[in-house]
Amino acid sequence: MIGKDAEDAAGLLARTAADVFGWDTLRPGQLTAMEAVLAGRDTLVVMPTGAGKSAVYQVAGVALPGPTVVVSPLIALQRDQIAGLPDHGGPAAVAVNSAQGSGETAAAWEAVRHGDAEYLFLSPEQLAKDEVVERLARAAPSLFVVDEAQCVAAWGHDFRPDYLRLAPAVRRVGRPPVLALTATAAPPVREEIARRLGMEDPVLVAAGFDRPNITLEVRRFTEDADKRRAVVERAAAEPKPGIVYAATRRDAEGYAAELAGLGLSAAAYHAGLPAGERSRVHEAFLAGRADVVVATSAFGMGIDKEDVRFVLHASLPGSLDAYYQEIGRAGRDGEPALAVLHYRPEDSGLQRLFAARTPDEETLGEVAEAVHDREGPVGLDELGAETDLPRRRVTAATNLLEQAGAVRTDDDGEVRALPGMTADDAAERAAGAAEARRRLEESRLDMVRAYAETPGCRRRFLLGYFGEAYEPPCGRCDACRADSADSADPAGGTAAEGVTAPGDAPPAHPAAASYPTGTRVRHREWGDGTVMSEEGDRITVLFDSMGYRTLSLAAIADHGLLTVRTDSAG
Repeated sequence: MIGKDAEDAAGLLARTAADVFGWDTLRPGQLTAMEAVLAGRDTLVVMPTGAGKSAVYQVAGVALPGPTVVVSPLIALQRDQIAGLPDHGGPAAVAVNSAQGSGETAAAWEAVRHGDAEYLFLSPEQLAKDEVVERLARAAPSLFVVDEAQCVAAWGHDFRPDYLRLAPAVRRVGRPPVLALTATAAPPVREEIARRLGMEDPVLVAAGFDRPNITLEVRRFTEDADKRRAVVERAAAEPKPGIVYAATRRDAEGYAAELAGLGLSAAAYHAGLPAGERSRVHEAFLAGRADVVVATSAFGMGIDKEDVRFVLHASLPGSLDAYYQEIGRAGRDGEPALAVLHYRPEDSGLQRLFAARTPDEETLGEVAEAVHDREGPVGLDELGAETDLPRRRVTAATNLLEQAGAVRTDDDGEVRALPGMTADDAAERAAGAAEARRRLEESRLDMVRAYAETPGCRRRFLLGYFGEAYEPPCGRCDACRADSADSADPAGGTAAEGVTAPGDAPPAHPAAASYPTGTRVRHREWGDGTVMSEEGDRITVLFDSMGYRTLSLAAIADHGLLTVRTDSAG
């Protein structure tokens, strides 16, 4: 879009933002993304929590003819998004989800059919239903939005296999432009989101990841009892409100009970609670009636609450992607906030168990055989009935078989075997894909541990993971503050030149200049990769086959481990 067309588009979007939503100005990146969507381009928006990602589809949706479909992972989040729209005669929104009665669902579809609703909110599981997709196709949506798009690349215990079936749904409803929104996505996750959603030459709009008002801190423990006591004491002592993230439902309830015993308004939140209780906790937190919510990872996704003063993690998250997303819920008002990771190395075993939860070879073999036994395509529900497996496991297995090039999903959502491969070969290749995924997830967990154990600036480490360079010290992490305190000698002088203070990262190795962030490299054993960050005498590389690996620059130089690819963007 160039010249007058671009000016007209920008003017239309600005007028829509002002007249419909009351926004006199748009934040950095919002207008760029809106213009791309208005031009019919697939667009991936990566902006921190609170940067206004929802405004992109809200404004662009009004400017486009036809309804806007928004795929949103949680019913509570859908309610928040609908409640956040203008209530003074602005565009209407409806939802179709499992919490509604049949009458409410019928009314929602009628509103879409007659053009009375601009936005339709759905979960990915709804789009796995043929009747939903067929109704949506008849409505001819003008924009297909995937909110919380990092779920497309999420595996482990939070894996939602129906997220990986969205690309066929987009084709079935007429292939409108796809807009993917996420608050956290390292470069490889961005690539996976675009690939999984079938995005065509997407426009990338990525804002800076730094949240300088959030102080970063890690506390390390050897005994679980000491760690638990520290979590409770810190949550009780810090300004409220705050969120504590726990690894299990049992831990969430246990911490909440301890905090309530200290007289705080504290509540647990996890998927095992009744929907009514989850809604009650959610609404109490938003309304300021809850001091602390102790939750598993689902809580907080998309929550529009600006005054969260702290986010504590009672155990390791599964990745820095997840960690950044969760701590980003603090300090959205720009005021000082705190993020503390309570770290015990032994706790990583639970996350490794979660990371390993991919379909086993037996399941893959059963599904592959059922697909290959059919002469034509077969639906996922039929596969479930034939294999006597839950739909979730069938969907996950089919996704892996498709990733391995053994099956294909047709535009009508059914699966067919591709020629030239037996069922046994298909299962074996899919098992290989599952193993590669497991290695990647475990390497992401290794990066969380490396963040917890780094002697250098935590902000630099965290931003480097997302491919964003940062020059320390930040002054707002425990490592940099320790450096500042330790740099003075007892007489008030500074550390001698060339001497590394206890919290400092090692001085940069001369070879670091050869591997700037973003450089494509090739390891003689692990193959191709991308340099994600440099810290002193080592670099972190994301290898296509092995996941994240941190390498000593001295070892690279001594053994000739890496070569820079000629197509490198570095």
